[in-house]
Amino acid sequence: MATHLSHSQRRPPLLRQAVKIRRRKAQDVQDTLPQMAQEVEPQSHHFSPEERTLLYEEALYTVLHRLGQLEPNHVAESSELLRYLQEAFHLEPEEHQQMLQQALELEKPMFFLKATVKQAKDILGKDVSGFSDPYCLLGIEEGVGVPGGSSGARRRQKAVVRDTIPEEQIHRTQVITQTLNPVWDETFILEFKDIANASFHLDMWDMDTVESVRQKLGELTDLHGLRRILKEVRKDKGQDDFLGSLVLRLQDLHCREDQWYPLEPCTETHPDRGQCHLQFQFIHKRRATRASRSQPSYTVHLHLLQQLVSHEVTQHQAGSTSWDGLLSPQAATILFLHATQKDLSDFHQSMAQWLAYSCLYQSLEFPSSCLLHPITSIEYQWIQGRLKEEQLGELATSFSSLLAYGLSLIRRFRSVFPLSVADSPARLQSLLRVLVQMCKMKAFGELCPDSAPLPHLVTEALRTGTVEWFHLKQQHHQPMVQGLLEAGKALLSLVQDVTGDLNQCQCTWNKIFHNALKIDLFSTAFQELQWLVAKRVQDYTVAVGGQVSPEMGESLFQLYISLKEFCQLGPDPSKREGVLALDGFHRWFQPAIPSWLQKTYSVALARVQRAVQMDELVPLEELTKHSTSAVDLSTCFAQISHTARQLDWPNPEEAFMITVKFVEDTCRLALVYCSLIKARARELSAGHKDQGQAANMLCVVVNNMEQLRLVMGKLPTQLAWETLEQRVGAVLEQGQLQNTLHAQLQGVLAGLGHEIRTGVRTLAEQLEVGIAKHIQKLLGIRESVLPEDAILPLMKFLEVELCYMNTNLVQENFSSLLTLLWTHTLTVLTEAAASQRGSPLASSRLKIALQNLEICFHAEGCGLPPEALHTATFQALQRDLALQAASSRELIQKYFCSRLKQQAETTSEELGVVTVKASYRASEQKLRVELLSASSLLPLDSNGSSDPFVQLTLEPRHMFPELAPRETQKHKKDLHPLFDETFEFLVPTEPCQEDGACLLLTVLDHDTLGANDLEGEAFLPLCSVPGFPGDEEPSELPQTRLPLTYPTPSGDPILQLLESRKGDREAQAFVRMRQQRAKQAAQHTPRPGW
Repeated sequence: MATHLSHSQRRPPLLRQAVKIRRRKAQDVQDTLPQMAQEVEPQSHHFSPEERTLLYEEALYTVLHRLGQLEPNHVAESSELLRYLQEAFHLEPEEHQQMLQQALELEKPMFFLKATVKQAKDILGKDVSGFSDPYCLLGIEEGVGVPGGSSGARRRQKAVVRDTIPEEQIHRTQVITQTLNPVWDETFILEFKDIANASFHLDMWDMDTVESVRQKLGELTDLHGLRRILKEVRKDKGQDDFLGSLVLRLQDLHCREDQWYPLEPCTETHPDRGQCHLQFQFIHKRRATRASRSQPSYTVHLHLLQQLVSHEVTQHQAGSTSWDGLLSPQAATILFLHATQKDLSDFHQSMAQWLAYSCLYQSLEFPSSCLLHPITSIEYQWIQGRLKEEQLGELATSFSSLLAYGLSLIRRFRSVFPLSVADSPARLQSLLRVLVQMCKMKAFGELCPDSAPLPHLVTEALRTGTVEWFHLKQQHHQPMVQGLLEAGKALLSLVQDVTGDLNQCQCTWNKIFHNALKIDLFSTAFQELQWLVAKRVQDYTVAVGGQVSPEMGESLFQLYISLKEFCQLGPDPSKREGVLALDGFHRWFQPAIPSWLQKTYSVALARVQRAVQMDELVPLEELTKHSTSAVDLSTCFAQISHTARQLDWPNPEEAFMITVKFVEDTCRLALVYCSLIKARARELSAGHKDQGQAANMLCVVVNNMEQLRLVMGKLPTQLAWETLEQRVGAVLEQGQLQNTLHAQLQGVLAGLGHEIRTGVRTLAEQLEVGIAKHIQKLLGIRESVLPEDAILPLMKFLEVELCYMNTNLVQENFSSLLTLLWTHTLTVLTEAAASQRGSPLASSRLKIALQNLEICFHAEGCGLPPEALHTATFQALQRDLALQAASSRELIQKYFCSRLKQQAETTSEELGVVTVKASYRASEQKLRVELLSASSLLPLDSNGSSDPFVQLTLEPRHMFPELAPRETQKHKKDLHPLFDETFEFLVPTEPCQEDGACLLLTVLDHDTLGANDLEGEAFLPLCSVPGFPGDEEPSELPQTRLPLTYPTPSGDPILQLLESRKGDREAQAFVRMRQQRAKQAAQHTPRPGW
């Protein structure tokens, strides 16, 4: 057996390079492992010089005396194999030549062909039954080669084996009766001297026993059977039938051969005689090497395998690559030759591979997946009785050693399989798979019956390894300088490392352990680590006490946040069993809360002050109209909200007080910012005489405040007030949250709104002066200028200024500015309209100006909405300007339009009523009016009656200048006169269809001595008279009943406007006449009860 090296200097150089940290032995495993797994130490794969010499001689001897053809993937050149052996054993050329010469001088081994006759198929049926009783004769013929490499060149003959091979060298299989597909599976060891002049011979015969004709006739089944009986009669009794033969040159065979061969006939009568399945293997006996004479073949092969695999791994490591478990062609060829020559079974080869790989895995770096193949092979072929006691001990030791080593790797999996190396998860998964498969083996169960279940062993290893890892991390973070602040930083780093490790366990490692062994690594690690962390954090917070400096407060806050992240990884409180050591850990940090809140406010205030001081009050970009300080302020508030969310204090009542403090500080910062930014604007404006620059800065200030208001409006969402309200619902009085938090926020929002309105009002005042000046200039432009041209200066002024404001103000502030300017503009226009009441031209200009201003301020939907434009002031001004801009005749038409509207709306007949029929004949252009009667007239005379008559006129007079008024007959003392008179008016169609065109029926009380008294007026719209083009003249004209009306007693606005036009005679005449009618109406207004 191999022994350990006594001095490290004797190790080959490349092997010394391959030594890794993973050479720690399995005795490092934790105390919880079984005693067997702790005491086992893996055997070393390094050999003493004497052992290496013997092993090298064995390898050279194997190459020098190779037999047969090699596999296609093996190395055929012996020189290449010898060079590889020199490298694998790290020999100098002189030493290699010396040992090679010694190997050449050794006696050759005895050569044997191990031939296994497995079976045959489709052979000839020689018996009467159609079957045969086949057996085989086989042996080796030496001294005579087979020319051409095939048996066909030799003369076909029967009894090849009996005729060419001495009887004592002939081997015979058993007879398989009555079959055409015999199975023998018999192995024969055939010696030969020279492979070049030796050939393998096999004859297959049908055993023929002596039977009577009666017996054979009993077996007869068909005509072919009868022919066989006749043939049997002719041949000698007891003579066997030839079934076929096979001749193979040994030098054409591979070291190992396994295939079907066709059986050759001696004649062409039956050329197809079936096939025979043969296995060949060239083996040695009496090898002259010292290793073969002194050690079992299995042990020698194991050592050779260890040496070559060690070299393969070392070569890859020297080239900075990892071995993938595949042997080089040279190593595979040598090991194949050695196993073949030594006639090692597949089971013993798998055993050797397992022992070699399991030993090397504990000292060299290569994939654990290489162990799976020998595990599978051993399990498949396992029979305990086929191994010697010593081999069973070796196998049990290898199981225990690998288990202990694997558990030690699992215990230290964080450092052995770091995630910084890409294939670490795959390597750990492979190791677990190997351990699982090994522990499931029948061999493991029989040889290691006292081993605990693998999941239990792995769980204990993980638990112990987690504690060890924590203590290593704690030592790593131990501060160089002693002090509470340094200790806090070290503890923070430790907690962060622990949290990171748990994240890795949860995301990566847990899946691997669960899939392999159904082990919850994360829960195991979390349970161990949370107790360790809790103990150290609690001890530290007790040492800090209640006096918390700003630096200490910052350190405690970071530690608190890290602990929250740590606890969030744990199981949900509703699903876990028992109490965690970290439950309620926030109470340990309660003394630090005032320091945290003060630090948060101080940092934010300093940032606000610095941001304002560096602000040049210039918009950040075209689409962002606030300046840098507004952005910095938003960041400050976001940081405060983030701090509040990080804190997330568990106690509801204390959480409410903390939130109140955060809101109070945020509101205070907002007001401080307003003061600072206004002071900054005054400071920058003091150095500029340009008023436009000052306006720019004012726009930026207003935009910044608007941005601040938007940010403050998001405060309830950012601080999760709704969630807080649900948490404190059972602690606080109803409405307390609304009265505190919301009241604070609404107060600061109101203050910001006032500041914004003040700024916008200042900007509006600068524009209002310009608007008033342009409106006054509009009224002073000479009359020859068209109204559309007269308003151009005003519109250009507004276009420039509003575009400027729209560019420099955010939409909310620009809309506020437009509202102020619109209100002011309407006031100025109203005052101007009042001053120009008697001037249609000026009123026309103001009317057009109002129309264009409405379009300008609406700006196609980008400015003020219609409901904001169409105020009561606007509508009144619009009506007034529409009247003032009209001509006198247009006003007269409007007057009659209003009287017609009044007539249509009048239903009361308290003044009386007149009944008429009217029609129009378009062909004659005649308007025919039949005045039928009047009724219920007012008694205007002192005798209690009246003397009524009706005056008929077509109004307005300027539309019917050629038509004089008509009158009916006067009826004495009659309040219900029946006139029954007809009047015709020659009038064209067009004026009758104009707005306001009507027939005015004035009912008067005739007075002989004075002026006639007014009974009332009735208005018939001409457009409603039947007979105009487009109307069908009815067969019978309808009667129209018109209630009498009085003029408006308070004064008609149209008449007032016409009265103001002193230079217009037509207007003045119309006003006098209407005023006279109004005066008459005022004298006879009906009293209640009439």
